[in-house]
Formats: sequence, C-alpha cells, structure tokens
Amino acid sequence: MNILAYCVRPDEMESFKKFSSLLGHQVTIVHESFSPHNAALAKGYDGISILGNCNANAEAIEEIAKTGVRYLATRSAGINNIDLDAAAKWNIKVSNVPAYSPNAVAEFAVTSALCLARNIKQAIHRVEEQNFSLAGLIGFELRKKTIGFIGTGRIGVTAIKAFSGFGAKMIGYDLYPNEEAKKYIDYVTLDELFAQADIISLHCPLTEENHHLISKENINKMKDGAIIINTARGALMDAPAIIEALKNGKLGGLATDTYEFEVGIFHHDHSKDRINDPVLQELINLPNVLVTPHYGFYTDEAVANMVEFSLTNLRDFETTGVCNNECKALQQV
Repeated sequence: MNILAYCVRPDEMESFKKFSSLLGHQVTIVHESFSPHNAALAKGYDGISILGNCNANAEAIEEIAKTGVRYLATRSAGINNIDLDAAAKWNIKVSNVPAYSPNAVAEFAVTSALCLARNIKQAIHRVEEQNFSLAGLIGFELRKKTIGFIGTGRIGVTAIKAFSGFGAKMIGYDLYPNEEAKKYIDYVTLDELFAQADIISLHCPLTEENHHLISKENINKMKDGAIIINTARGALMDAPAIIEALKNGKLGGLATDTYEFEVGIFHHDHSKDRINDPVLQELINLPNVLVTPHYGFYTDEAVANMVEFSLTNLRDFETTGVCNNECKALQQV
C-alpha cells in the first residue's frame, strides 16, 4: 500500500523503515500534524497514518476522501480526534492501536501516584534551591489507601495489577466489567467509587457521555483530599473545577499526563514562547499538581508497537478488506 504518514517523530523513523519493508508498504514521511490544512498532501496515496494529536475532523476527512484515500490508521489508542461519522460517510475505513504496550501507561500511572504521595515535585524544587528541609514534605503510604480505577480495559487491568503490589484496597467501575480485573478489585457504582477512593486513576476512553467526568458535581461526591491520576484523556476533566477544588482543599492533588486543550502545546517546545492558556499555567504552578507532556505511552517498546500495529492494520485492510482494530461510528458513542 502507498501510505502517507503524518506527524512522524524522529523516534518513529527506524520503526517505519523496518515495518514498512516487512509489510510491503511504500511510506512517505511528513513531520507535520494532520489537519484540514494539509490533508490535500494525501493525493495519490491509498491510506494515511496519523497520531492522536492530529485533527481528523469532518473537513479533513472530506479532503482526504477527495484525494482518493481509502484508509486512515491512527498510531494511538484514542480515536476522539477522528470524526468517525464523516469517515463512514466517505467510505474511509479507520483503525487504531488499542493493544500497544499497556505496561507503559500503567507503570506511568503508578509513578504519578507515587510522586504525589511523596511530594516529589516539591522536594526536587527545594533541593534545586539548596533547601534540604523536611517541613511540608510528609507523604503517605499507598497500602493504607483505597484506589479507584475508572476504566478496566487492557490498560486499566494492567494498571490494577501494577498497583496491586502495594497492598491497597482497590475498587473499580466500568460499563463492561472485566473478569481478569475481578481477581484484584471489587466493582462498585461510579458514585460509590467517588465516595470511597482516596486515589482515582482514569483509564477510560473519551466519549460524549463521559466528557468532563471529573466535574464540580462529581468532585463534591469525593472524599476530602482525594487525588486524581489522569493518564487517559484531558477532556475527562473540567480543569477549572479541579483548580477550584485543589485551592479549597477538597482535592489533595492531581497528576495529569494530558490536557483538554493540549493540541498545539504538548509535544512542542514552547520554552521561548508565552502560552496563552491561563488554566494550564495555573495547573502547572500549583504545588500539588504534576503536569507531564502526554508521554505516559512513551517507551521504546510502545513506540515500535504503535508503528508496527498501525501498518499491520493497513496491510489487513488492503489484503482482506477487514481489520480486527477497525473503528466504526457506533463504537465512539
């Protein structure tokens, strides 16, 4: 298949070279993110490869359809950036990579929780200023807490297993309970999870129904001092509501690897720019908030898997007409 790959990072180049050869693809690399503005570059290609921070909205989908593109493969698990209804309208098949190394994100969720539990951000800042005092740095042990998992799919179950070694009580919520997860957690209702959990770890996809799941209303249902870990999607959180709760003490901390309006900010160097986003700036500056640049997935194994599996999806579409990782409009709602 003749493929145009958008938003390719330097760390993906070797994997593209290796797996395009193994799978019989001809791949052209573009380093820009896919959007309506450069969709016309796909003219003459059978399929395109994109990432989760690309803008595959209805306009972009229509543009690539006009160029003759038949397939769109995202190298990410999330598909909230892709208008699946538009893809169906223009008869473009879409696939994602739900099965890249779940350990990468799961281990990062544990890392984030431990950083908050032990005030690592504050401690590092103090030492950088040659302040080695202990006042205000006292932490807590995970084994004495209740950890709640929202989303118990592949990544969620792996996170549950990773947290299980600390001896904490663990509970979970999912519309579709997972038999493997039941070995480690007790399933509860969402309201029960909010009421019982000291630490809430998000591992669910973003849908219309759970947009701003962590809202002012739901924060008020939580324990005082609860901590939120978000390695999923930024729009699961109402950031201003979280900031208010962090300031008044209702929430004890937030570690987020993603942000609702991160496109154009995350994965870019803005060290010499002024970012015109006061909400993000306030989150970054709060002492009990850890903001990271959406890199929980970013391990050597996961990056290789994302490229390999996305190109395999395109090979399957081309040779059989079907793909196990095909994404359809009904799956997004």
